[in-house]
Amino acid sequence: MTNMSIVPGSLQALASQNNKSIAETFTSAECLVLVDTSGSMGEHDSRGGKSRYDVACEELANLQARMPGKIAVLSFSDTTVFCPGGQPINLGSSTNLRGALEFAKCADVPGVRFVVISDGQPDDAAGALKLAAQYHNRIDTIYVGPEGGYGQEFLARLASVKNGKSLVSAQAKELSSTVETLLLNAG
Repeated sequence: MTNMSIVPGSLQALASQNNKSIAETFTSAECLVLVDTSGSMGEHDSRGGKSRYDVACEELANLQARMPGKIAVLSFSDTTVFCPGGQPINLGSSTNLRGALEFAKCADVPGVRFVVISDGQPDDAAGALKLAAQYHNRIDTIYVGPEGGYGQEFLARLASVKNGKSLVSAQAKELSSTVETLLLNAG
């Protein structure tokens, strides 16, 4: 998925629909989803032989359609990018999760949820865990890699730093319902 269409229900779609700025629309977001768009997310081990990235994009689009204006999307790899149109930008290369958490920290205000979707192979695991400990809100994680790998263990540790939940979305299947489950079950 490389076309940069605006996802229905995304912050940019609602801003256009309501004749507001993206900044005004962002204030209604309840969740910041940080999507790993590193090279390993290009693995074609998801449903129908699609890449983890393509399925993550499809599932996030479904989620935004069901929860319009409530989901803000960040893509991260070497750098982090805010994606108001709702589609993660496929950045490729490395996994700078620590940098993504630094980028998202400004949104760590009461009432905002954080969800990291990744195969759990960050460049600086210790740095990411240290930064996550500085968050006020919990960070939930969704693992999209092969069952039982190091990445699954790392994401469970990341979530546990702030009493978040760590879920597995087998090969990025049912990702939108997994995120929705996290958002609706705050406890």
